[in-house]
Amino acid sequence: MMVFTALIFFALSVILQYFWIKYQRHIHLTQIQKSYGVNIDNEIKAKTPSMGGVIFLILGVVALLMDFSLDGLIFWSLPILSGLIGFVDDWLKFRTHTSEGFRSLDKLKAQLLVCAVWVMAVFFRGKLGLWPGVFGGMWWLSIPVAFLMTAGTINAVNITDGLDGLAGGSFMISLAVMLIMIPVNGLNARAMTELFAMTGGFMFFNTRPAKTFMGDTGSHFLGGALAALCVMNGRTLAIIPAGFIFIIEMLSSAIQIFTIRKLNRKIFLMAPLHHHFQKKGLDETAVTIRFWLVHSVGGVMLALLLISL
Repeated sequence: MMVFTALIFFALSVILQYFWIKYQRHIHLTQIQKSYGVNIDNEIKAKTPSMGGVIFLILGVVALLMDFSLDGLIFWSLPILSGLIGFVDDWLKFRTHTSEGFRSLDKLKAQLLVCAVWVMAVFFRGKLGLWPGVFGGMWWLSIPVAFLMTAGTINAVNITDGLDGLAGGSFMISLAVMLIMIPVNGLNARAMTELFAMTGGFMFFNTRPAKTFMGDTGSHFLGGALAALCVMNGRTLAIIPAGFIFIIEMLSSAIQIFTIRKLNRKIFLMAPLHHHFQKKGLDETAVTIRFWLVHSVGGVMLALLLISL
């Protein structure tokens, strides 16, 4: 059954992405490159359709309707609502023809509201926890940690989405790492299968040279899905190994901002970290593959450490 589901979602993802890319090109739905960006292959990337994540939203709704239940509704509501926030951001960029869409503060407020409501829904469903056997019954700790890590994960995946195939490939690795930590049955098995297949369909067009980008729509959706898989299984701490490379990318940006503002100097040539290595002259594909490798090894090592608790 899972094999059939995987084939259906992969095929749907590839077919829908193919026609969606054609339509985006028809209406010139592309991404304006940031003037303060890495400035590599700008002409090529500026012509690339930039809202491939819309197909994630469509397939997320399909997954929910195919096997509708209360737990399924709670699970899929996080990636879908997060993806809609990203969609507003992407659409505003397209409508205004700028690289800035949703105001950063407004987008953060929307993210925090969605995460707060969602975490409380998981709590009242009786599924919230940091890790089985760890901090048991400490709801006053589990709620704020789950809230912060959920919001952080959505933004961390968004920050990582800067190279062809980096965020999508890393997310697929995250799903593989989660096999070590999360029970693979029922909703988990279906959701992980559907997510792996739909992301694989997107990656069919996103490997370098990318024919489409996922945009904030896709990165917010995948960030929400990663957080949902961990938090809804009472394993919020699983986000750390599952999101290993995403956390590193987010920390690199935070460190860069802190050192610039407080020490008036840069630690990295450019943040997030993948752009630092680009600035050092490494090929984009080499950076992407090495980040996948670091994510794989680091994620598995931390997962094994966590399950030993």
